[in-house]
Amino acid sequence: MFTVRMLLLVSLCLMVGACSNEASGPSGDESGLLEAGSLETASFKSPAIQSGPLSRTIRGDVGLSDFYSYAGALPKSAGRLIQQQRLGDHQQVPGAAENIRLLYSSTDGIDGETSIAVSGSLFLPQGTAPEGGWPLVAWTHGTVGIADHCAPSWTGYKPFHQRYLKQWLDQGYAIVASDYQGLGTAGTHPYLATKPASYSNLDIIRAVQSADFPVSDKVVLIGQSQGAAAAFATAGYAQDYGSEIDILGVIATGIPMFTPRTIEIIQETRPNDVVDPMLGYNFLALTLVEQFDDAFSYSDFISELAMPTAMAVDTTCHSDVRELVVENGLTYDTSFKVSPTDALKGAFAQMGYPRFDISVPVFIGSGVNDRDTPLRMQAGLVKKACVSGAVVESHIYLGHDHLTVLNHSTVDSIPFAHNLFSGQAIVGNCDSLPF
Repeated sequence: MFTVRMLLLVSLCLMVGACSNEASGPSGDESGLLEAGSLETASFKSPAIQSGPLSRTIRGDVGLSDFYSYAGALPKSAGRLIQQQRLGDHQQVPGAAENIRLLYSSTDGIDGETSIAVSGSLFLPQGTAPEGGWPLVAWTHGTVGIADHCAPSWTGYKPFHQRYLKQWLDQGYAIVASDYQGLGTAGTHPYLATKPASYSNLDIIRAVQSADFPVSDKVVLIGQSQGAAAAFATAGYAQDYGSEIDILGVIATGIPMFTPRTIEIIQETRPNDVVDPMLGYNFLALTLVEQFDDAFSYSDFISELAMPTAMAVDTTCHSDVRELVVENGLTYDTSFKVSPTDALKGAFAQMGYPRFDISVPVFIGSGVNDRDTPLRMQAGLVKKACVSGAVVESHIYLGHDHLTVLNHSTVDSIPFAHNLFSGQAIVGNCDSLPF
């Protein structure tokens, strides 16, 4: 099976021209690689005895630099820094005094026990750190795809993300950012599964706070889209997996909430015979089903016409897959020979939240024109969190969509974070929601 998949992957690279053009460039200064000091190490299984991510269907492993394929023994505990190096110029965030690529230990969020390595980044602001270190925010990124070369620490951030992160740096915040399990490192990225993303987030926070970096022992989680879900879920999973981490609050924009009713609403409102780039999300979501259901097969659902585009997620980043959907004229009717509704319900179960009564204040910014995670969906999450007893500060932004809401919301979200770090009480607006 693995040999067949590799042959398919090579063939796909030839068809879409994605492997050599996007994944083979230099990653930065390899000579600047620094391994962490003496680490307690755990015994690990031979590569011939696969477990965790390597025991499941493997997609997106296109191969990056040696940094991402660490061959040494992993630290005995999760949340330990393994090695670091300077990011290349195109991977840096404007305004950062230091741009550092990280590799750290974590736990497979699917089986909950296998030790894995995860990559990410750390950005430190200009100037001298205050006593206690720079206030720390953990940026949880949105959808980029599942191919390794889509990992932000490798490909860098788009201009509107750079603008957003620079605003935090300019305000004196350090930013730590996980790539998430399977993005950059071995195994398939479990797209939108909240538990793996939460473990990756909590462990990169542990790693930077326990290493020799000038960052605070408190943190605020900030996320967009897929990352908004990851940030909200991380606060929930922290109560069991990272109770010692001092999370002050959550800032989320474009946050999704997937339920069986979500599928029904989508089916009721979308035209099935219109070319729709959002089909790219469906192709990604179906790769998550493979991680949990051994009996699931892509070919049972996806049409012959759509298969090359659907398989392109293995080697192509999400924005380019969306373009392929349009170039190939794909609609929902022409993309599926069998409806994927039941399969997607299985994926949605992994995209849920462990709890809505999270113990820290939550800022949720929603664009009225958001089509990716519609206002109706986000309002449902806000109301459920409020009813569960969470402190929620909800803002809606007229004229803004899923992407533009990110930077526009900082007029409210950065002061929210400042209030959290300064110890001011957050009251929320559950009693007077804006919708």
